[in-house]
Amino acid sequence: MPTYGVITVEELKAKQDAGETFRLIDVREPHEYHHASISGAELKPLGQIPQWMRELPDKDEEIVLHCHHGMRSDRACQFLSAQGFSNLKNLIGGIDEWSLRVDPNVPRY
Repeated sequence: MPTYGVITVEELKAKQDAGETFRLIDVREPHEYHHASISGAELKPLGQIPQWMRELPDKDEEIVLHCHHGMRSDRACQFLSAQGFSNLKNLIGGIDEWSLRVDPNVPRY
């Protein structure tokens, strides 16, 4: 059965501050990403997963996925996990939680 983990915004910020190596993927739509984004996040829209997942050569690479609240990124985690990706984490609360608890300069919408 496919599995993946979760990560809080505080844990993500600590990983960034520590300089840890991982991939941060934003699965929202381009207009959402351009309105507000987390520093270092790559835009890879949920609806285009079959195309962009081929750009991820290492199925063991740590990948943190996020969206606005965590629902789309949860679906992305489910899909990628079923494709054999083994080190996935879904950001709890998404960018909305990030703007509330970590970086108030990130616009809320």
